[in-house]
Amino acid sequence: MPDAGVPDVSDDDFQQILAQTRHFVRSAVIPREQEILADDRIPDDLREHAKKMGLFGYAIPQQWGGLGLNLVQDVELAMELGYTSLALRSMFGTNNGIAGQVLVGFGTDEQKARWLEPMASGDVVASFALTEPGAGSNPAGLRTKAVRDKNDWVICGQKRFITNAPVADLFVVFARTRPGDEQGPGIAVFLVPADAAGVEVGAKDAKMGQEGAWTSDVSFTDVRVHADALIGGSEDIGYRAALTALARGRVHIAAVAVGTAQRALDESVAYAATATQGGATIGSFQLVQAMLADQQTGVLAGRALVRDAARLWVSEQDRRVAPSAAKLFCTEMAGKVADLAVQIHGGSGYMRGVPVERIYRDVRLLRLYEGTSEIQRLIIGTNLVKAAQR
Repeated sequence: MPDAGVPDVSDDDFQQILAQTRHFVRSAVIPREQEILADDRIPDDLREHAKKMGLFGYAIPQQWGGLGLNLVQDVELAMELGYTSLALRSMFGTNNGIAGQVLVGFGTDEQKARWLEPMASGDVVASFALTEPGAGSNPAGLRTKAVRDKNDWVICGQKRFITNAPVADLFVVFARTRPGDEQGPGIAVFLVPADAAGVEVGAKDAKMGQEGAWTSDVSFTDVRVHADALIGGSEDIGYRAALTALARGRVHIAAVAVGTAQRALDESVAYAATATQGGATIGSFQLVQAMLADQQTGVLAGRALVRDAARLWVSEQDRRVAPSAAKLFCTEMAGKVADLAVQIHGGSGYMRGVPVERIYRDVRLLRLYEGTSEIQRLIIGTNLVKAAQR
């Protein structure tokens, strides 16, 4: 399983990586947030800069060309990346996260050797193709099918809201090979090159926020792949791989939410300290101070929870409840902090071009993807009851 044991990067080296990432975010990306928003894309020079820094493979082990950060280190990086337009993190998020971790944790040696190095360098962008029109947060509802044909598999189905699909080189595709039975859920996962015959990527989705982070539908019509495209060489790895990758990803998304909430807080404090009403700065008003206090409390609580959940994941003490609790609390918290940020800014906070307006729209998605808040509550509650019954 990924993230077990000692990370590839020492604490001293990681502090340098963290400092370089913070400098990149604050000096290179933040000044161009409006450009990213207006053009709905990450500029090519920022993409190249991120590739040179190793950000496309920061969570991929060093033996396959990545930086080899474990989840404890990952969340610290994610909090820095969350401080700016979330499209930046999304650009390389699938390589390091839900798509890359399926390969790291469950791929064969040959599959890892073929794909992980180009993913780590950014030469290959991988997409995690799980969500469907009738199957979102719960993979058990999967309808995409894969049928064995001699030494090949033939895949048919429709995927929806697939991050990075318009620029993907590789799809990590989940498909049902048989109905679930006592042998397992019958869900497998395949490596499908984007240029394979029968793969069709739809138009970019028009979304509420997160401009520059591209998603689209992907259809698979009689897509034929060789047997060696079956991840792990097993038909029953898919469901476990999906749940594991999503659980790990939830801790990461929680950290991104904390970083975004920190930015909203910083923007709020700066505005409250300088904007005036009736000759006094609004930060001198007790009701504004109360909103700032609620924001600060949420950010501090979220940061502590994320760090604890990451530690529990790496030590393998808790890979079920803590990830869901962290995602639930931190993404809901980020929504509240962003809402307060707009309130503190007053009418200005509702205007395009003001960072808190963008943040308000961006963070709404965090409560939906990689498992909705409702799914997290079910995971937490179900596992608590099961633990008590054991």
